[in-house]
Amino acid sequence: MSIRIEEAYQHCPRCAAEAPEPGKVPFRCQHCGFTHFFGPVAAVGALIIDGQDRLLLVRRARDPGKGMWGLPGGFVDQDETVEQALNREIYEETRLELDSLSLLVTYPNEYNYRGVVSPVIDLFYCCRASEPGRVELEPAELDDYVWVRPTDQYLDNMAFPSNRRAIEFWMDSGAG
Repeated sequence: MSIRIEEAYQHCPRCAAEAPEPGKVPFRCQHCGFTHFFGPVAAVGALIIDGQDRLLLVRRARDPGKGMWGLPGGFVDQDETVEQALNREIYEETRLELDSLSLLVTYPNEYNYRGVVSPVIDLFYCCRASEPGRVELEPAELDDYVWVRPTDQYLDNMAFPSNRRAIEFWMDSGAG
């Protein structure tokens, strides 16, 4: 069973008063005035393209989406820019270093982690890697990769709908 993050707030995190309307956005405590808006967290995804105009897809080794395909990427940490997060995540997951990146498109998403669903805004970048042939996966996160011209075989098995939408946008834009 999953619950939306705003529904998980049954009590005020500041004063512990009972929530008058659990699930309402924004959360407003009538006792102490604490307010929380439940805005989306930022995540990045990389459409890494090799010299043959193929796209790097990675297979997830853990939930959410274990065994499904996706784009390398992850969450933006506090005190880092989106571009820093993209470079960090790509290096952590694939050991690739990016030469160039440009923002392609953004999409809203939801992330279900251990039954709590949080809103996310995904920022997708088109990227080139300095040595695309040197992929080394982080086995705790990913268990396989392919360089492909995306087909329905892969698109129908994407872990996150926003990844599929970004790939389709890339293909429709004439870049893919």
